[in-house]
Amino acid sequence: MTGDLKTAPASWAKVSQPRANPVRRAAAAAAVRYVARDTAATIELDGKQLGQGGGPVMKVHRAGQFLDRLGSDAGTGFGEAYLAGDWDPAPGTDLADLLLPFAQRFSAEKQTNLVPKWAQSLRWLATRSQPVEADNDRTRAQENVSAHYDLSNAMFAEFLDPSMTYSSAMFEPGSHDTATYGELEAAQLRKLDAVLDAAGVQSGSRVLDIGCGWGSLAIRAAQRGAWVTAITIAPQQALQAQARVEASGYGNRVKVALRDYRDQIGEFDAVLSVEMIEAVGEKYWPVYFGAIERRLAPGGVAVIQAIVMPHERMLATRNTFTWVQKYIFPGGLLPSVQAIEQVNAQHTGLDVQVLRHLGQDYATTLRIWRGRFLERWPAIAQGGFDDTFRRMWEFYLAYSEAGFRSGYLDDVQIRLTRR
Repeated sequence: MTGDLKTAPASWAKVSQPRANPVRRAAAAAAVRYVARDTAATIELDGKQLGQGGGPVMKVHRAGQFLDRLGSDAGTGFGEAYLAGDWDPAPGTDLADLLLPFAQRFSAEKQTNLVPKWAQSLRWLATRSQPVEADNDRTRAQENVSAHYDLSNAMFAEFLDPSMTYSSAMFEPGSHDTATYGELEAAQLRKLDAVLDAAGVQSGSRVLDIGCGWGSLAIRAAQRGAWVTAITIAPQQALQAQARVEASGYGNRVKVALRDYRDQIGEFDAVLSVEMIEAVGEKYWPVYFGAIERRLAPGGVAVIQAIVMPHERMLATRNTFTWVQKYIFPGGLLPSVQAIEQVNAQHTGLDVQVLRHLGQDYATTLRIWRGRFLERWPAIAQGGFDDTFRRMWEFYLAYSEAGFRSGYLDDVQIRLTRR
């Protein structure tokens, strides 16, 4: 759906017209009361204030439509209701601050009471399974990745830092609460250097960058004297990455290719992949890590950066269709560190070593991106994006920020070496 938003605002008709169902609406209302009971936020619904009192306030403008969405699809309804304008934070309340208490319900210490016991057996009524498009074979993988990363190079350039790095930065200790957009590029370069250092990239190294984005890591490696093959399956992104490489003056050291990781050949001293595994899909995790292993030269090192969730929550949600999958990353699934360890133990000869955790760094990165996105919205809108798209991206960035702030999500750098 995402690939059509820019050119077909009429596609939002489904968002604005939920299907009414009195039974599902009543069930959704009961679920909202249950969630509000032990969430440190207040929900204003039908003139009543639900919750413990205090905390950020969520104002529901259209209670019927809000409950219809939740009752129709528990995985996507809450976010869809925000897209449609059914609810907003109270004036003066930041969206991520409002979403934080809800994210905290999903943190490790509260996993046991996410849904009341009486309702757990009925979850199938309001939870959709993964669609066929979630299978990331070669054709669908390119469609899914392109749907997000080829939305508009110009749009991404408006809110990313000048290096066009679309992954967590790494900030100086103690600077998370105060860091600004002006500090983002330095923090991104610090992260890129950490990846390159962990992989031992130096002059003469042969480097493979899987899921190269707009080329920032490849350019940084080339600045060390490395020879880099950078691959992506998003066509417009590949063109922009190649243009950025040429503009950097390292076109003789970096080759950008529109290529699936499964089709790459050759041996490399370092294989790098920053926040790409999230788009691979669980079915293909063994294939992904097997490809990394085959591309490593003797003595080579691989480093990946991965957004992860707790293992128990991954197991509980891996077959459900979420708002993020529907509107932002079709076909995506976050792994857990344990899942990464298990896949490599069972399917490869690679050892897994977690180097560092960047969860709070990602929360800061997302806060800065969201502020910049909203600040630059007038320019972004000139690309043909409508206000519902703005609300979608505002929710996506705030929702993700709350996930990292709560500790429900983490971002890890992992080194892989042959056993």
